Amino acid sequence: MTELSHYRNIGIFAHVDAGKTTTTERILKLTGKIHKTGEVHDGAATTDFMEQEQERGITIQSAATTCYWRDHRFNIIDTPGHVDFTVEVYRSLKVLDGGVGVFCGSGGVEPQSETNWRYANESEVARVIFVNKLDRMGADFLRVVKQVKDVLGANPLVMCLPIGVEENFVGLVDLLERKAYVWDDSGLPENYEIVDIPADMVDEVEQYREMMIETALEQDDDLLMAYMEGEEPSIEDVKMCVRRGTIALDFFPTYCGSAFKNKGVQMVLDAVVDYLPCPTDVVPQPLTDEDGNETGDRAIVSITEPLKALAFKIMDDRFGALTFVRVYSGVLNKGDTILNSFTGKTERIGRMVEMHADDRNEIDRAQAGDIIAIVGMKNVQTGHTLCDPKHPVTLEPMIFPEPVISIAVKPKDKGGSEKMGIAIGKMIAEDPSFRVETDEDSGETILKGMGELHLDIKVDILNRTYGVDLIVGQPQVAYRETITTALEDSYTHKKQSGGSGQFGKIDYRIKPGEPGTGFVFSSKVVGGNVPKEFFPAIEKGFKGMMDQGPLAGYPVLDVEVELYDGGFHAVDSSAVAFEIAAKGAFRQSMPKAGPQIIEPIMKVDVYTPEDHVGDVIGDLNRRRGMIKDQEPGVTGVRIKADVPLSEMFGYIGHLRTMTSGRGQFSMEFAHYLPCPQNIATDVIAAAKELKDAK
Repeated sequence: MTELSHYRNIGIFAHVDAGKTTTTERILKLTGKIHKTGEVHDGAATTDFMEQEQERGITIQSAATTCYWRDHRFNIIDTPGHVDFTVEVYRSLKVLDGGVGVFCGSGGVEPQSETNWRYANESEVARVIFVNKLDRMGADFLRVVKQVKDVLGANPLVMCLPIGVEENFVGLVDLLERKAYVWDDSGLPENYEIVDIPADMVDEVEQYREMMIETALEQDDDLLMAYMEGEEPSIEDVKMCVRRGTIALDFFPTYCGSAFKNKGVQMVLDAVVDYLPCPTDVVPQPLTDEDGNETGDRAIVSITEPLKALAFKIMDDRFGALTFVRVYSGVLNKGDTILNSFTGKTERIGRMVEMHADDRNEIDRAQAGDIIAIVGMKNVQTGHTLCDPKHPVTLEPMIFPEPVISIAVKPKDKGGSEKMGIAIGKMIAEDPSFRVETDEDSGETILKGMGELHLDIKVDILNRTYGVDLIVGQPQVAYRETITTALEDSYTHKKQSGGSGQFGKIDYRIKPGEPGTGFVFSSKVVGGNVPKEFFPAIEKGFKGMMDQGPLAGYPVLDVEVELYDGGFHAVDSSAVAFEIAAKGAFRQSMPKAGPQIIEPIMKVDVYTPEDHVGDVIGDLNRRRGMIKDQEPGVTGVRIKADVPLSEMFGYIGHLRTMTSGRGQFSMEFAHYLPCPQNIATDVIAAAKELKDAK
């Protein structure tokens, strides 16, 4: 049994191509978990085990592994960097206690780094920073440190300085110990010497060391006062203060090196042990009631408490469904019966495994602090709480973003339908940001996701992993409808046809809501003209109609309905009558309330070499983009813009052509805005054509 203080649950996250997976490989090699490092560009990295990951050289799904360093147990999750897979980063951060943020020494703080950093801030995850690829052309450690301050608004605590830059990068100076580590050219991580600090760096080292110690000692008034009076603190005291400030998110210890060349990774491992929190150091997970509202209680991290665990990922592989679980408190034994507090059903634990990417070791017992996988659980989805049946609790659930893009697919042959149904069921369980619907009229299957690459990978998995040949339609934008004018209206539902009749009269106001509010219903009825027990039926009637707008049948967003009067019949009024009245009222009033089509706008972040800036901006303008910001860097310019999703299909190909293959971009959903009239007309016409064809 490992002491809880010796656990480190950490994630490695960064922008695409900053070197996360390579850093993970080096950590596994250094800790003795693997004996030969695999390279991402050869498709041989341990944690990139999907065919699609190996071909594209990117990480698509987060992979978990366990290793040991200085008698401490590391549970490591290597997360994807691409914006289409941020849901993987989000749910990994949710169950981690600390993280290593990897930044490229030449690229610096790139678009996806910002998104991941924001997620980590929201999850209050303590981090150390590793500035990687210092052997690259244009690498500059201190420039990246400045970017972390300026772009992320974070406080990096410089713990070491590089010796040499670009191709002359040979080692680094540990500021705290005042030691210089220099590696030879063998590329082996253990082949380094401890030498004197280079003479031309002595002043700089002292300057940064003083800054680091002063910042650290601000965590302890007594030590700071003694330091101001000329008393040198012990290294142990400084480390204690750095740890305290790191866990409080006051600053982020910052290291540098080259993972590919095996330089500097040991210091990052030492920093994880010395400065990142163990499970008992972090604020425990909040508990919620059945509706997802926080109760004010928290899941105390302890082995002696009743079991509380969160399922944060489902993965299907050749051995069956794997449920990845973070155990927050208590002990889980093979053969135990546990309760899923979301479904209210109990399940027996069959097999438990400790993961190493796609390999596994069977285990009989897991305890608070562990990240493990359970084989063959039924009816468990991402975000469900697993707990002791005698002590039911619900941990704070996960909230996933809505998809913004869809494609229609159908199998090429009849036999593929059943295979596709089974495969899609498994894929939805694995990825909560992937949704599937069936178009009842055409019988087509609609796949919905976070971006073109996201859906591209899903189609590829269906094809290769599950052997389903598909005919794939054009990508479709998730348009929505809303209203622009407020109005008062009245609707009476009256039906008399033998026996008891139906009667419901409602007087109501409809008006545009605030962006992002969805549907809001309120009642101002006084005096009992409409009895209170019918309010839920009226709300249900309006809400049920929000799925199909009056213009093109797209879902309706941001509408407020206020009931202010009405009438009822002592015998003929019922909940059903008022629900039908509300539906009729929606059909009657929506076309009069200035309906309009709104389209998803994406926050686009483009990185381009300087000599192509004009072309890129011109192209974004042609795509109806709104340029928000330009940030010149050493190796190029970052352009931030808001662009309609409908204009961004196939953008990566255009960008590569314009920038001779050197441009990069990422985008994520920002908000909805009204469509220009000509585009709205086309959208409505296309929807009508589709309806007529059916």
